[in-house]
Amino acid sequence: MSLGPRINDAILALVTLEHRIDPLFRDTFNALFQRPLVNVVQSLLRVFHANPETRLCQEIVTADEEQLALTITEEMKRFTVSEYTGRIAQRAGNTKTYGVVRATFEVRPDVPDRFRHGFFAAPATYPAWIRFAGPGPLSPPDVADAGILSIGIKVMGVSGEKLLPDEQHTQDFTGISCPTFTTPNTRENVTLQREVYSRTPVFYFLNPFDSHYLDAAMQSLYARMNRSPLEVSYWSCVPYLCGEGQAVKYSVRPTLAHKTPIPFSPPDNWLRQSLAMRLDAESVALDFLIQPQTDPRRMPIEDASIEWSERASPFVPVAKITIPRQKFDSPEQLAFASFLSLNPWHTTAEHRPLGNQNRARKLIYTQLSALRQQMNHTPHIEPTGAESFPGNPPLSS
Repeated sequence: MSLGPRINDAILALVTLEHRIDPLFRDTFNALFQRPLVNVVQSLLRVFHANPETRLCQEIVTADEEQLALTITEEMKRFTVSEYTGRIAQRAGNTKTYGVVRATFEVRPDVPDRFRHGFFAAPATYPAWIRFAGPGPLSPPDVADAGILSIGIKVMGVSGEKLLPDEQHTQDFTGISCPTFTTPNTRENVTLQREVYSRTPVFYFLNPFDSHYLDAAMQSLYARMNRSPLEVSYWSCVPYLCGEGQAVKYSVRPTLAHKTPIPFSPPDNWLRQSLAMRLDAESVALDFLIQPQTDPRRMPIEDASIEWSERASPFVPVAKITIPRQKFDSPEQLAFASFLSLNPWHTTAEHRPLGNQNRARKLIYTQLSALRQQMNHTPHIEPTGAESFPGNPPLSS
């Protein structure tokens, strides 16, 4: 192993050490310091990141955007082939599956009029699959992972012409457990993917000649040794249309402040085990919320490193997610994750993804999903909710 990956791994070993002692102090630290520190980091990011947007819901497409998306796709393909040839290919991002669980997604009857568009136009209840996962690009023991979790929600039985033709009746939502994304835009994401392929992703953040210290600080303030995928908040990080000319972001949040105790030396698959323990004992409810863009200068479309202020524009609950008691950790159901393609472009025009990283995802997610399923000899399927697994039959049965 060359020097670069050795240094990268040494830094990650320090992260693992912090995660082992994290449960002793992190709740108190977050309560006292997380928000003030986030405010400082965001203030600095606004100084260094000029925002040319002057209108609400304004997208600015650069001349090299398609090439940047193609470069990211090729870099992530190169990593996938290098890492997984000869074994089961995993996703190059949001890699480690903690569980794919059955759920219902209920659009509330009291959705404010300004959000009553498309999927949210009328109250309804839909079946859904929810995938909880780790950040990737590898699948180490949970205590050694970066500490940012991801959620992918596939709602089924949704009518309307979709922007991506490979599925006809689904609506996908994605998010991570940090309100800002790892990279501010696709140009910087190219740099990150090249470091990932070189096995030196830490260098993307800490390279003194091309640093991303502030993005690292934001991720670090939300990264931790997590208790359960059901006990964190998730944010879309990037915006979406909601009707004509209105940009919004999404969030998914627990309705109860449940705290699962973390063992001092957690098992490698702790987050899967904690998820299984909770759903073996009780059903869990999550709120699905929308935050409208109200200020084009302070709530940019194209810069995913800038948090949209909840003080200026609070999140509004528009739906309820219910995850019933269930057994989800059979080998068959865990393998089901390989068949699923979660893509924010599985949506209608009323909820079109916005911003350069979302526009790039149309190519990136489609191409990488096809590569992974080709390598695994697994077909793409559009789920219906009628899928049945050992110990977890459809909700209607």
